[in-house]
Amino acid sequence: MLIEAEAIVCGMLAHGEHGAIVRLLTAADGLQPGYVRGGRSRRLRPVLLAGNVVQAQLRARTSDQLAQLSVELVHSRAALHGEPLAAAAIDWTTALTAVSLPEGQPYPQVHAALEGVLAAIEAAPAARGWAVALVRYELLVLAELGFGLDLAACAASGATDDLAFVSPRSGAAVSRGAGDPYAPRLFRLPRFLVEGGAAEWADIFDGLRLTGHFLARDLLTERRGAVLAARERLVDRLKRVGG
Repeated sequence: MLIEAEAIVCGMLAHGEHGAIVRLLTAADGLQPGYVRGGRSRRLRPVLLAGNVVQAQLRARTSDQLAQLSVELVHSRAALHGEPLAAAAIDWTTALTAVSLPEGQPYPQVHAALEGVLAAIEAAPAARGWAVALVRYELLVLAELGFGLDLAACAASGATDDLAFVSPRSGAAVSRGAGDPYAPRLFRLPRFLVEGGAAEWADIFDGLRLTGHFLARDLLTERRGAVLAARERLVDRLKRVGG
């Protein structure tokens, strides 16, 4: 097996005295793990930070063998790891990617969206500028893995206008008229998930509550659930900024 591709670093685990197992997301070959000799050295640690883009070469004798990985830095986001909020966002989005996607299956939309979220974190002057993209990324991951929400029409009436809620059981949208009597038991559907565009903090937190429920229930179960701690840290820091 030989894979040569530009990739996003999504996670690193210590292996042996100096090595590391690194998970990379590529556009054509999906999530790929590889062993980096000396991956925890002073030279390679800054290269293998989550969110960095690298030129990777993975070599293995067979497809079920852990590949030997060599990397060259293409784009560094190391400076963002010194900013607590940006670092928390990078840690969460890359961890979600690393634990949820099956290895070796291409998800080009997820790859493009992850790069978009990371670029937004890097470019936006304030968290509200990238938090919308983060919520959309969580929704995309759910959809790509078979747990997508149906936000196109009301589950009760079939109406496509005035959608205001989401059922926590079915993940389907509910119109205001049908959902008002049951509002305490439903999630609010933020307008930016229906209409696009920017959002106020209240809508962003509604979006995070919505995606968080389905991530925890359907996707990040059992051992995968450990990464939800990274999401909780991120949401706590966003609340300090956005109230």
